[in-house]
Amino acid sequence: MGARVLKIHPHDNVLVALQDLQKGEHIHYKEQVYVLKEDIPAKHKFYLVPLKRGEEVFMYGTLVGKVQYDVQVGERMSTENLKHAAAPYTYRPSQYKWQPPDVSRFIDRTFLGYHRTNGTVGTANYWLFIPTVFCENRNLDVIREALHNELGYAVTDKYKQKAKLLREWYKNSGDIEALDLHVQESLVPTDRLFENVDGIKFLNHQGGCGGIRQDAAVLSKLLAAYADHPNVAGVTVLSLGCQNLQVQDFLRDLKERNPTFDKPLHIFEQQQSKSEEDMITDAIKQTFLGLVEANKLTRKPASLTKLTLGVKCGGSDGFSGISANPAVGYCSDLLVALGGKVLLAEFPELCGAEQNLIDRTKDEAAAKKFIELMTAYSEAAENAGSGFHMNPSPGNIKDGLITDAIKSNGAAKKGGTAPVEDVLDYTEPAVKPGLNLVCTPGNDVEATTGKAASGATLILFTTGLGTPTGNPVCPVIKVATNSQLASRMADIIDIDCGPIIAGEKTIEQMGEDILEYCIRAASGEVIPKAVQLNQDDFIPWKRGVSL
Repeated sequence: MGARVLKIHPHDNVLVALQDLQKGEHIHYKEQVYVLKEDIPAKHKFYLVPLKRGEEVFMYGTLVGKVQYDVQVGERMSTENLKHAAAPYTYRPSQYKWQPPDVSRFIDRTFLGYHRTNGTVGTANYWLFIPTVFCENRNLDVIREALHNELGYAVTDKYKQKAKLLREWYKNSGDIEALDLHVQESLVPTDRLFENVDGIKFLNHQGGCGGIRQDAAVLSKLLAAYADHPNVAGVTVLSLGCQNLQVQDFLRDLKERNPTFDKPLHIFEQQQSKSEEDMITDAIKQTFLGLVEANKLTRKPASLTKLTLGVKCGGSDGFSGISANPAVGYCSDLLVALGGKVLLAEFPELCGAEQNLIDRTKDEAAAKKFIELMTAYSEAAENAGSGFHMNPSPGNIKDGLITDAIKSNGAAKKGGTAPVEDVLDYTEPAVKPGLNLVCTPGNDVEATTGKAASGATLILFTTGLGTPTGNPVCPVIKVATNSQLASRMADIIDIDCGPIIAGEKTIEQMGEDILEYCIRAASGEVIPKAVQLNQDDFIPWKRGVSL
């Protein structure tokens, strides 16, 4: 049996329950005995010392809240007795010293990727459809239906088969209880026409017109970033013609991002076409010819320095900050030590961890940029009647993440311990090897959308409650914080960090396992579940208040 409780940092005044604990139990820890005043569910915390109203509570060695009334030893931390509080932060000269991990196991390793002419290397080879405005979404859907079905990229049609069985049951008035809907076989061809094209992706969105012009401008930069992504082989753009986001705006942003952009790029404007059918037919034809060319590109060995790893958490629980996130953080440190890039985003979920990140930032200008972005984001949320303190979701709270500072300090563990090399605003590309901070919301899809825009070629996504989130161009790898989730939602989970909680593996061992999986995924040897399911979530951030 593994440990029953955990003290994350020596300065903490709470313990984390690793298993369900019962009221009246005597918990032995570090030669101390704590009598529980109430049941403490696994993932929740209980107080180690009596605290008076207004006194501070520490986890991860930092301030995470203040008690709202007097609490006793052995009492469970809850939303009633604890409210969010975070330590202030500022720039101060720091002599942060980093001890890189041992990377001897990986020093000569490579992955098999798609080499682009600008020196980047993709972990996948996709063709991308981009609408400049939401008016073209329906046309994209028509093209998707045609190309996915005929070229072998459609998701399994087992659900169509289930609907067919229900239809037959209704017609025949059979016994619904006797109807077996567990369809095993799929009628979708398993062989793709283009072996070296991993998919055809569609960036349906609700922007491009009708909102403020600044939203269209940000969207243009986002779409340009996706067109330039290392995992994209070619692009088809559909435009209506009269929208705020004009084709020339998109082309300008694309050239600004990559002056030597040379991928196939086909643009179709509906208001200049003879008919909708003519435009769609031509788009399909030109795209097909582009796919023929894209299929000529094959995977070749590439250094791990060419990997850009986004790290994200969503559907987090009380184990996120002590199993999956630290393990992903160790994987991040390994990749940084090997010369790769790591992107840590979700600024609302860095609340309370700011000073640590500032002290680790090598460049003063970058550190001050981080402070400016965090301050502006926080003030915008407060001006809208919200705030970072309202970030934890009901699911987070139910599973032990009581305040945003608790959630954030656990979330920051995904970035490991490496120095911060650069700070990027939304859609800015990561160009410096090492750990980069990227300004995005905490919202799962908005964050993954932003990470891909900054150049992530793989995303590690930790979850304690389970979430199916994916991305159109960047493979998303799901990492469970606990084995129960990994077993229950095996259809969406790729890696199980439960052995850390059970005491069967160390954080370091799990981090190495995660990097091994990343190398295989980057090489196309293993396909993450989100990719298998065509979980292509894409939500542009309009820079409004989104937590």
